Amino acid sequence: MSRIALAFSLLLAHAAAWAQAYPSHPVRIIVPYGVGGPADIYGRFLGQKLQETMRQAFVVEDHPGGGAIVGTDIVAKAAPDGYTLLMMSNTHTVNETLISKKPYELMRDFAPITGVNSSDLVMVINPSVPAQNLKEFIALAKSKPGALNYASSGPGTPYHMAGELFKAMAGVDIVHIPHKGSDQARTAVLGGQVQMMFDAITTMAGQVHAGKVRALGTTGTKRSAILPDVPTVAEAGVPGYEATIWLGVMAPAKTPRPILEQLNAAINKIISEPDVREAWAKQGAQPMGMTIEQFDKFLRADIVKWAKVVKVSGAKVD
Repeated sequence: MSRIALAFSLLLAHAAAWAQAYPSHPVRIIVPYGVGGPADIYGRFLGQKLQETMRQAFVVEDHPGGGAIVGTDIVAKAAPDGYTLLMMSNTHTVNETLISKKPYELMRDFAPITGVNSSDLVMVINPSVPAQNLKEFIALAKSKPGALNYASSGPGTPYHMAGELFKAMAGVDIVHIPHKGSDQARTAVLGGQVQMMFDAITTMAGQVHAGKVRALGTTGTKRSAILPDVPTVAEAGVPGYEATIWLGVMAPAKTPRPILEQLNAAINKIISEPDVREAWAKQGAQPMGMTIEQFDKFLRADIVKWAKVVKVSGAKVD
């Protein structure tokens, strides 16, 4: 056997042994968003399930800020050993175009593991806003350019891009008010400091049912089973409008393939369980389980998709 072949065999054996022992101590799941948002909620759910499955602690840490850049950079700089994972979303694929000066590149500095779930957003306004439906809101916004605000959890987040896409397609001038996390953005709308926001149905539906906000439209191609009486934004006044939020898991680049495969198999098994699928359906979320290769392809396609949306919307990060 040649020296190269021998070295390669030893490397494979070492990687296999490493994966067999994995995880031997607690694993961190970094959520680069605020407490209470979809990534935090599902990250904690996933952490608990992985702990049960892999018999080791999976600890969620929230590190919001910078449109997810703060927390994401922690993972980019972590050792590629499977003990620091990233709970990510389409914020990351948007930021590849929206924010050029980042300390990392998504497809260079991270290794895909799998998609977790996807859900529609819901456009809500504070009840003090004198609009009972989407057409009335658009008319109000057009009558007062720059007077209305919308909240988001930061630049590049699905909430921000949903707002920018809405502005472009509805032809309205509404001011973006970024916050450090979705919980802060949500609180601002509930308190009336900001008039409107797009939020995940999974976290905002309860506030809609309680009458604390008024839902004007959901962002999928069809009505949500969680809010069946709320029309889609497309049918309510902005034809062709669509926006969603999805979540996935990545690891630092050069994490051993056997560890990535082990995590991929464990997560896909968890999210395919009937009780999980049923519970998520009631929350408006759909499982996204994929192979590593499928998720890699999905990410690259999403980067291209959002690059077009950024261009059309004219979204900028000051």
